[in-house]
Amino acid sequence: MALKKSDLYSSLWKSCDELRGGMDASQYKDYILTLLFVKYVSDKAKADPNSLIEVPHGGSFDDLIKLKGKANIGEEINVAIRRLADANDLQGVINNADFDDPNKLGDGKAMQDRLSKLIGIFQDLDFSGSRAEGDDLLGDAYEYLMRHFATESGKSKGQFYTPAEVSRVMAQVIGIKPNTPKRTTVYDPACGSGSLLLKVADAAPNGLTIYGQEKDNATWALSKMNMILHGNVTADIRMGDTIVDPKFRSGDTLDTFDFLVANPPFSVKSWTNGLENEYGRFDGFGRPPEKNGDYAFLLHMVKSLKSTGKGAVILPHGVLFRGHAEATIRKELIKRGYIKGIIGLPPNLFYGTGIPACIIVLDKADAQARTGIFMIDASKGFIKDGNKNRLRPRDIHQIVDTFNKQVEIERYARLVPLKEIADPKNDYNLNIPRYIDSSEPEDLQDLHAHLHGGIPNRDIDALDDYWKAFPSLRSTLFSENRPGYSDLTIDIGSVQETVLESAKFKKFAADVDAVVDEWFAAHRSQLAKIDENTKPGELIGEISEDLLARFKAMPLLDEYDVYEQLMTYWNDLTMHDDVFMLMNDGWLGAAKPRKTIEDKDRKLSEMPDLIVGSGRSATKYKMDLVPPSLMISTYYYETAADIDKLTAAAEEAARAVEEYLEEHAVEDGLLAEAVDDDKITKALAAARLRVAKREKSDPDEVKALEHLIGLYDAEATAKKEAKDLQAELGATVLKEYGQLSEDDVKNLVLDDKWRAAVKERIASEVNSLTLDLVARIQQLGERYAQTVGALDSEIADLKAKVAGHLAAMGVPS
Repeated sequence: MALKKSDLYSSLWKSCDELRGGMDASQYKDYILTLLFVKYVSDKAKADPNSLIEVPHGGSFDDLIKLKGKANIGEEINVAIRRLADANDLQGVINNADFDDPNKLGDGKAMQDRLSKLIGIFQDLDFSGSRAEGDDLLGDAYEYLMRHFATESGKSKGQFYTPAEVSRVMAQVIGIKPNTPKRTTVYDPACGSGSLLLKVADAAPNGLTIYGQEKDNATWALSKMNMILHGNVTADIRMGDTIVDPKFRSGDTLDTFDFLVANPPFSVKSWTNGLENEYGRFDGFGRPPEKNGDYAFLLHMVKSLKSTGKGAVILPHGVLFRGHAEATIRKELIKRGYIKGIIGLPPNLFYGTGIPACIIVLDKADAQARTGIFMIDASKGFIKDGNKNRLRPRDIHQIVDTFNKQVEIERYARLVPLKEIADPKNDYNLNIPRYIDSSEPEDLQDLHAHLHGGIPNRDIDALDDYWKAFPSLRSTLFSENRPGYSDLTIDIGSVQETVLESAKFKKFAADVDAVVDEWFAAHRSQLAKIDENTKPGELIGEISEDLLARFKAMPLLDEYDVYEQLMTYWNDLTMHDDVFMLMNDGWLGAAKPRKTIEDKDRKLSEMPDLIVGSGRSATKYKMDLVPPSLMISTYYYETAADIDKLTAAAEEAARAVEEYLEEHAVEDGLLAEAVDDDKITKALAAARLRVAKREKSDPDEVKALEHLIGLYDAEATAKKEAKDLQAELGATVLKEYGQLSEDDVKNLVLDDKWRAAVKERIASEVNSLTLDLVARIQQLGERYAQTVGALDSEIADLKAKVAGHLAAMGVPS
């Protein structure tokens, strides 16, 4: 069975569950990631005799498997991992976790069981097919764990991970080209676990030459492992404090690099501790404040860039506007033209802090000729993800497109002239709201409309994108009241029906469907050729870019929202897992039903897609690629409809029983004698019927009991018919899987699964936007439905009625 990314994630997180209790996430990550590393390099060494990592005898994951259940398992794991470390000069990198620590792993049998289960979870994972190029299954799994570790570790331990989405933005805005050679250098002076460096290297098809420095010993070890897991064995990652003791230098001169990225710790107050040599970083700029290290890192980056170097750094918003020494440094950076752009990010993206941050894009190439700084306010584009915010694929794409093409967009992005920044009223302050007003336009009330009626045309004109998409719909909905004002031509309650049933809306929806069909048709043959040589990253990149391009000219719909629908379907692992299975098992192999995995000892279980048989003899199956529902809707639609009818009949029969009991199973009711513990089963009713007949009880009670038993029988018959037909269908569907040809599988997956799902998702965007139009029209209609004069008249009438009622009651006015 192919190792799906979703299954891998699930297995890895279950392994974390085995360690919970004895330690927190900042500690058990060392154990999980070490085993992940050993398993990965062992599998790769077996698959590739030329692997750069040597796996010695006694130091492989297979050797760990042999230790399961042994009394000294923890001690022996340490020995095996040390052998692997010694063979590859990885001492202090992969052997930091002590697998024989009773304080963390328990004593005696508890440790033995815990470590045996932990090894067992990793045992069935197979990384031999993981490809560093195209789709790095293991690297993504590592990133998944790092994200969860950062979340669980809290603020003090979250600094070792930069969210992948932010890393992708930085990688794509610093100017890496498709033909950038491998020898091109990239450097991160505060590299943490290395995730940011790797994302930048991935942006270059040929890869990059990687350099990094990390202060924390444990995090440095994570980075070294991460580089190897991603196929960057030769990456040069050094340990030490970058500000106090930069490792990449020749004497007192800092080394320089082509590209540079960093997510340094925010506003470090102790950055000067032990600082004896500034290495020329502050020359011409001034020294950063003693209690805030943001500009110390920024100036280190500037100094570490070649004369044509480019970089990006994540820093808190305060660097854009704080005064005193920082204002002096900022002014000099702007004057020299080193700042190419600033991207304001949403709040609460990072694990170490909840404050909003920004990306400062540096570019020394032609810096003196720079006439402006390109700013983007991307603070509103995100999705909630647990207790953090996260950039969506559409947010990433829009930021990158806008920045790289330098497209000015109202309330989102503009190229701010240096003259405007230098103007005394701004005085080199780079706070984004000074230059971009991202607030939504105020929804103004029109007093003239409230007084005299009618909807202001300016409010209707503001919906112009809809009128372009649905020509003539405006004239259907509105008619002129007087100059500048219009009336709704229909009742407010009929707006939604009028819009959704209009020919123009239906044509627009059909046009959207047609674009999706054309897009899918253009790529269908490519998708049908998915095999072991497919590179999933390139595949989804190509088809998603084409989808986005096709919707650029479509009115009303935001092409990035359409793009998001496809990427969500991919990133939620439905389509991604399908592709990975096809790569590993082929079309027929991936479509073959398999029995569910159930292992209580290792806490592994799967929800079945199909159950054949019943009770202990039941067999449970998973159909990952072609779910039974897809087979049924394609080949057995009529049978499914019959089952639905029988199920409905069974539900109706159950309701009849319930209603009859509610009517007669009450005190003094015809069925009162059969009630036991507030219920009447069929058995109770039958027992009471026998007694009632023997005792010649009330004939009406006998009839009621006989009727109730008949209802119970009807319910049981209906349920059995539905169950029998469902079982028959299950067996038939299971048999049908064995008769599918490769073309059958391709038709089911490509057309009935992928294309249908994407079409449905994009159609939901059309419906959502249309309902927004309906809501706005209804709001405007209700707002100006009554004039002030009409309200005054209604109030006067009500006052008169109240006065009349009071007079009738003898109450003086």
